[in-house]
Amino acid sequence: MGAKLSSGGGGGKLAQQNADINVTPFVDIMLVLLIIFMVAAPMATVSIKLDLPPATPPAPDAEKPKEPVYITIQESGSLYIAETETTIAKLTADVCAAQAVTTDCREERVFVRAQPEVKYNQFMEVMNKLQENGFYKIGLLNEDIT
Repeated sequence: MGAKLSSGGGGGKLAQQNADINVTPFVDIMLVLLIIFMVAAPMATVSIKLDLPPATPPAPDAEKPKEPVYITIQESGSLYIAETETTIAKLTADVCAAQAVTTDCREERVFVRAQPEVKYNQFMEVMNKLQENGFYKIGLLNEDIT
């Protein structure tokens, strides 16, 4: 690539442009940064000595956690608590009956699972019904229902 340099005289002189990139400053900066990070990396890993107590098995007479209640939503819209069919109106009463606890049944775990073809509004109707009646320990299951 050339450029014409004009002088006061009649003859023009062509000068070549230098298109080479000088990478020496770039390499110098990269090497300095590399050294800084190599020195700073060991200082960034701070370890804390932690003394944990040994694990102990539960006592033989300890109360085992209760099995949760499983609510199944079918594609047809029918609801099942374990193997028993129920309706949305009787859902909370049937969940409490299935738990068979002497304390507040709303404090127990409830798992909800649905077939993949279930509409979102059907699923949310069940979730809203449970939450309206004070069930807040709800787990969602993602598994095939056969």
